[in-house]
Amino acid sequence: MKNYIKIIICLFALTGLTATASMAQVLPNVQSSFSQYNLNALQEKIFVHTDKNAYSAGELIWFKVYDVDGIDHQPLNLSKVVYVDILDNNRNSVIQAKIAMKNGTGSGSIYVPITLTTGDFLLRAYTSWMKNFSPDYYFSKKLIIINPLRSPDAQAKIAPGPVYDIQFFPEGGNLINSITSVVGVKATDQFGKGVDYKGAVVDKNNDTVARFTPLKFGIGHFQFKPDNQTVYHAVIKIGGKTIEKELPQINDNGYVMNVKDNGGQLTITVNTNMPDGSIYLFAHTRGSIKTIQTANTSSGTAQFNINKAQLGDGISQLTVFNNNRKPVCERLVFNRPGKGLTINANADQLQYSTRKKVNISIDAKDGGDKPVVADLSLSVYRIDSLQHPDQEDIRNYLLLSSDLKGNIESPAYYFNNTDAKADEAIDNLMLTQGWRRYNWADVLQNKTPAFDFLPEFNGPIINAKITNQVTNKTDKGVIAYLAIPGKKVQLYTAESDSLGRLIFNMKDFYGPGEIVVQTNTQTDTIHHIDILSPFSEQYANITIPHLTLTPGLEKTIEDKNLNIQVQNIYNGLKMRKFYEPDVDSSAYFGHPYKTYLLDNYTRFTTMEEVMREYVSEVNIVLSKNHYTIKTLNESGFLDVQDPMILIDGVPFFDTDKIFATDPLKIYKLEDVPFNYCWGPSFQAGIFSYTSYKGDLAGNEIDPHAVVLDYDGLEVQRQFYSPQYDTEATANSRIPDFRDVLYWAPYVTTETQGKNNLSFYTSDKTGQYIGFIQGLTANGEAGSSSFMFNVVK
Repeated sequence: MKNYIKIIICLFALTGLTATASMAQVLPNVQSSFSQYNLNALQEKIFVHTDKNAYSAGELIWFKVYDVDGIDHQPLNLSKVVYVDILDNNRNSVIQAKIAMKNGTGSGSIYVPITLTTGDFLLRAYTSWMKNFSPDYYFSKKLIIINPLRSPDAQAKIAPGPVYDIQFFPEGGNLINSITSVVGVKATDQFGKGVDYKGAVVDKNNDTVARFTPLKFGIGHFQFKPDNQTVYHAVIKIGGKTIEKELPQINDNGYVMNVKDNGGQLTITVNTNMPDGSIYLFAHTRGSIKTIQTANTSSGTAQFNINKAQLGDGISQLTVFNNNRKPVCERLVFNRPGKGLTINANADQLQYSTRKKVNISIDAKDGGDKPVVADLSLSVYRIDSLQHPDQEDIRNYLLLSSDLKGNIESPAYYFNNTDAKADEAIDNLMLTQGWRRYNWADVLQNKTPAFDFLPEFNGPIINAKITNQVTNKTDKGVIAYLAIPGKKVQLYTAESDSLGRLIFNMKDFYGPGEIVVQTNTQTDTIHHIDILSPFSEQYANITIPHLTLTPGLEKTIEDKNLNIQVQNIYNGLKMRKFYEPDVDSSAYFGHPYKTYLLDNYTRFTTMEEVMREYVSEVNIVLSKNHYTIKTLNESGFLDVQDPMILIDGVPFFDTDKIFATDPLKIYKLEDVPFNYCWGPSFQAGIFSYTSYKGDLAGNEIDPHAVVLDYDGLEVQRQFYSPQYDTEATANSRIPDFRDVLYWAPYVTTETQGKNNLSFYTSDKTGQYIGFIQGLTANGEAGSSSFMFNVVK
């Protein structure tokens, strides 16, 4: 399996390694190490489109999940499961779900329990493979949840005074003695929101050597020539306070880089107080090498020029290496993306009455302005004082937010504005929030990343740990069995490794259920098995603010609460309809050799009579009051061990329990009279009993087994969207208080780039927004919105 995983990862990663022949003789060892690191560390990105961003308790959160390759943003068919959890402001997971993925997309819905407290929450999403890397890679989005029946947390009512965080970021990484540097500065409050301020850098004589203010979102920059014989500090006036802050350490020797955007070209100037020699510039976009250049410093200065067309869209990383091939300074730059996917979506009118049909036309074109097939998702919802249009869409997330650490305030600003001020603002963002996915020490030392979590390319993986209760240590080579009780026989096996880890590769495991995990309890009663949670216990450093409710929101909250109550009362059953998952209904052993429907035979009162009289594939031996079953086929008896015996999919290793079972509770018996290898287990034939009630025919599971409730993949709900296409339905007195008129997670444009769809308005008047976004197969992302009003 590990070799297979490595092949998959290599195939995806190779698509992003585009170093040209002209670079071959420049930093060959660095190129080789960098390429090898990318081959071993495929990056996934997850984006989640929610139907809106503010919810009431008792409501459903609808969402679409996109999984793409981290280099080219093409849909990635690696992980078949995405984990979604919602965190409160104490990082407690209050809602969890497992979403089935196919060809890089999946969708689902989550019920908001009425036990939640009003406040801001964080929705995050990730795959098992992504758990091998920093949680900063996980997708995250802030949601508002309102519960009028419960007050906000007490600490939210008594808000503490603002706490400010001020940070300085020298361009390239370090302040170097007597070399002028650009220094980025960022100031935020305790919730990560940028604040306004005025600041100055003063020396030990209290003389001002630099002044600074933010340009946008609390971020700015200034120029500064440090002297290591002088002590500096910054004085910042912010929110009526004066704060003093130390500057970063001044190094005696080193390199400083400065990047200037000259329109179609970047000029990178490197200054140093080190002896003149060769230096190198290494540029890549999300792991895809774009250019490598060499230059010689003269009087401590060297210059590189990069045509911006050489770089990919979005964020690129520039690293300068010295003549010893060691990285000495680094920074990020942003290359404004080209046209990309263009989506034109429009309603056929600007205003509708209640319960009227809305027709939507969709037209998608690629970056070359040609019709394109696109995978899209569409939400149409009502705007109010709590519900606002999203500031982040799939395009600005993939090209900006996903490659930066922490919260990006109003990412749409950087894409919707293309003037000089916006260009300076995004460069300030690169200076201050530039986060590097690559640790050069690991890359250059050719370290192979250690992966604790496998990609789930078949379905959910249940991880467990087995412990010897006698030695209190883990044992290697212990075989365990995991069963899902039910009429469909689902049995999985795993063998423990040297760390006692068990890995059960599940398939088609949907909905809430029960699992039974055990060893062969006839030969092993000393091992204990713990089932591990698949949800991540690592958290990014993202602060979730406390929601402040003003008196002006009272009417909106009451309105939302009434809406959801009316919906649940009148349309609750319609909102709880589910699609049947498309799964293979056969047992793990495929089609049985024979199936015995016991009602087709004379009914006996003991299981021994049933087995002796009907089943020709067994030989029953009773010795010293203990039953033994030997499996028989045309070639004779199978192995000396007993066959695998199942009741409703659960293994029973005590044969005497089978013969003590009331046969009148058994509906059918299926048998496989052949040796069968299932994972690490060897089974000398299989006999599978199915009871009428699915209750194991009254048998008790062995007390050494682990039995617990366990949720599989989410079963998809059907979005409720009533049709008012007749006079009777239009005049129906059943109230329709929907504020989400339409949710379509799978909207696909045809080869001509077009699609049309329709829905009906509800009884709720107001302004509505339709938001549509998605991807092409080539990784071009785009979004669009349209608006209309509903009146009486």
